[in-house]
Amino acid sequence: MARVTVEDCLTNVDNRFELVMLAAKRARQMQVDGSEPLVAEENDKPTVVALREIADDLVTPATMAAQEEAARANAEFEAHARQPEF
Repeated sequence: MARVTVEDCLTNVDNRFELVMLAAKRARQMQVDGSEPLVAEENDKPTVVALREIADDLVTPATMAAQEEAARANAEFEAHARQPEF
């Protein structure tokens, strides 16, 4: 298990606050939504896995924004598809 430092992640994210939000969103995706990790888990908690993904430049603010937009569009489409037509 490699140790991940904040400095490793800050090369890919603008500031510490954005890093915390990005890691929390990604960890929530894995833990709650069942999203698959992009790196080996190695018995790490979801937050550590998220930080490792960020350090490896596999998860960025842009990729998270694109995923959120796609999920929002998919939910909108499904909601529209369920509405009965008159």
